Amino acid sequence: MSILEMKVPSPGESITEVEIATWLVKDGDYVEKDQPIAEVDSDKATLELPAEESGIITLKAEEGDVVQVGQVVCLIDMSAAKPEGSAAPVAEAPKAEAPKVEEKKEEPNKEAPVAATYASNTPSPAAKKILDEKGMEPAQVQGTGRDGRITKDDAVKAVPAMGSASSTNGSRAQTTTKLSVL
Repeated sequence: MSILEMKVPSPGESITEVEIATWLVKDGDYVEKDQPIAEVDSDKATLELPAEESGIITLKAEEGDVVQVGQVVCLIDMSAAKPEGSAAPVAEAPKAEAPKVEEKKEEPNKEAPVAATYASNTPSPAAKKILDEKGMEPAQVQGTGRDGRITKDDAVKAVPAMGSASSTNGSRAQTTTKLSVL
């Protein structure tokens, strides 16, 4: 059983410590040689830490930990065999995303209103965006613009929450996020 200790390499002159920003693999995963396993932040840059050998990885540091240059951050068991079917989930992911793009392209064609004249009940680009965000159809709004065109003002007045200035639906909760050393 041969185990390799992965140590933090020196990212540059005068840098003595780095922060583990994110682990790109999980504890117990099989990693290939030169596969990025972690992102580390130094005072000057964010660097990827590649696996030195192939094998099962055991993490020794957590995300957000500040580690010294040369400190062991993970172990790689090089005697472990590669598990079967590790490449199949990667090939399936792009196929799942392709139909979503096609559906989005078909939606604008469905929204085109049937009008008696060229401009009647046709929303301006700004009005169309407002109506789309609120889930309203152009047929629900009476246009006051030239030749019956729906203006931005018509769309704002048609949406009840946008016309009033005293909307209390929002929340101003504060969240605190840790910034990187970079």
